Amino acid sequence: MSSEIKVVEKVQPLKQLGGVVTNGNGNGQGYNGVVGDYAYYASLRNDVYCAAAYGDLGRLRMLVEYLGFSLKERDALGYYALQWAALNNRTDITQYIIEHGGDVNAKDQSGQTALHWSAVRGSIQVAEVLLQGGASVDAADVNGYRITHVATQYGQTAFLYYVVSKWNANPDVPDNEGRSPLHWAAYKGFMDCIRLLLYLDANRGCQDREGCTPLHWAAIKGNLEACTLLLQGSQEGLAVTDNSGLTPAQLASEKNHRKIAFLLGNTQRLHEYRSNGNSCLGKLPKLGLAPILCCVIVVHLTTYIHSVITASNLPKLTAGFGILAWLGVFLSSAGLIWFYRCSSKDPGYIKMNVSDHQNLKEDEPLLKIEANHPALLAGNWSQLCTTCKIIKPLRAKHCSTCDRCVEQFDHHCPWVSNCVGKKNKWDFFLFIVLEVMAMVITGVVAMTRILTDPMAPAGFSPMFSNASTHHIGALTFLIMDIFYFFGASALVVSQATQISRNITTNEMANIMRYSYLRGADGQLRNPYDHGCWKNCSNFMINGYNEDVPIAEDSANSEETGMIQIPRDSNLQNSNSHAPMGRNGHIPVHVNSSNTNAHHGPVHSSVQPR
Repeated sequence: MSSEIKVVEKVQPLKQLGGVVTNGNGNGQGYNGVVGDYAYYASLRNDVYCAAAYGDLGRLRMLVEYLGFSLKERDALGYYALQWAALNNRTDITQYIIEHGGDVNAKDQSGQTALHWSAVRGSIQVAEVLLQGGASVDAADVNGYRITHVATQYGQTAFLYYVVSKWNANPDVPDNEGRSPLHWAAYKGFMDCIRLLLYLDANRGCQDREGCTPLHWAAIKGNLEACTLLLQGSQEGLAVTDNSGLTPAQLASEKNHRKIAFLLGNTQRLHEYRSNGNSCLGKLPKLGLAPILCCVIVVHLTTYIHSVITASNLPKLTAGFGILAWLGVFLSSAGLIWFYRCSSKDPGYIKMNVSDHQNLKEDEPLLKIEANHPALLAGNWSQLCTTCKIIKPLRAKHCSTCDRCVEQFDHHCPWVSNCVGKKNKWDFFLFIVLEVMAMVITGVVAMTRILTDPMAPAGFSPMFSNASTHHIGALTFLIMDIFYFFGASALVVSQATQISRNITTNEMANIMRYSYLRGADGQLRNPYDHGCWKNCSNFMINGYNEDVPIAEDSANSEETGMIQIPRDSNLQNSNSHAPMGRNGHIPVHVNSSNTNAHHGPVHSSVQPR
């Protein structure tokens, strides 16, 4: 994609005002040629825009109130002082310019207003002043870009959330090429913007003039994470074709993005299977392996009773040993009860947001309920669930199999056909502990019964041969019991360790991804670990670990670099414009009438046709 941005790389620092310029009467009102140096006048005039960009309110007042420079005129490049102030988040300068005649809706040669420029760097404070001063939230430039487009193009998620939630900006409006902010977010790969837009019910199936959906553009760019996120909650767009008749999977294959082509192709086939109500394959993920595991346990237990406890070719059990033998049956049967509870119980599903966004009034902000949610104010966009349309608790996760958000999500266990979460983790843990205890007891009983057979010859090999001939049922049970024991005991140890540390399986698997599992210094840190004793006691008493983090002092602050404007007026005939991008350069949308560069993600500049 040819960039829609041009940059200026050479900038000069703000020049000191070298004196007061007065008119012929000496009262400092305007410029009447007394100095006689127009270049010097132009330099002073340019200082108006420098002062606006640098936030030098005192100098700006001197230039405007004593020297009579206007705030309604453009600089040598065609931009207003209000735009420079907005770009650098100069709230006091912005307020001053508005109070002294600055037009909040004034447009430069590309049709952009100061509000557009505030979106480039996400200057929320300035945007508030501009909007309070009457700036149009729906203003579009020559390319049809609104502030929601600009904010998305630069990955300014907080700014996007602000203008949509407070000022009801349209998050789904198309530009002149029919591309919505979601198209741009998918192409640029800004995941937080994608999450927010999907949370706002942005139309993921919207096609631009080339017939491309956001999924098409994510596939073209080769952004695997964006493709995965766009598929959550809806796979309908997999079969949509563009004007060339290509699906997202085919476009990814054409661009040699093999992983994405594989993902989209497999997801499309699975979606087609699931869409067929008579397809057994489509029902398997929901059904799970719980019936199979239940049958395995029952068969294993039946074999134990028939071939070990009541076997006629083995010595009779003594009273004490018989109690131990039947204790194994009792523990395994009790484990089946907890297995049923874990499989059928609500693991901690979070209620989905079923509010009807389409019936909201035109002047009613879409996110009025969530406008001051701490997670969004803190910029924790990963807590947005694009499927359930909720703001998840920090330790919750959306299960792709159950298609629901689960509180304190541990993992989805196909063997119990359910998620393991906050409300059923105790049942799951008790189930596996009881079964492991039963395996130990029944294994010891089976081995003792085989070894104490009075008819068994001495020596391991003769004894094994005798058991395989006369006690094949007991020997088979013992081998399978040992096999099951190693797998189940490893799971028990893993779960017990995690409970003692108050961390979930999901958090262990994604420990490098979740920012809340790192301290202020960037080192790994579990804020929920209150010590082994307290973690275990809370789990035993409540049935789950508490989500109470340990407070940590942090001084995380990010400084925003100064954005400079060119001082040399000779640059006005160059191709250099503004506003500045996140890379420290000064970008601006190129006027399509003056260049052949494409304004947006067009096929011709992305891939051969």
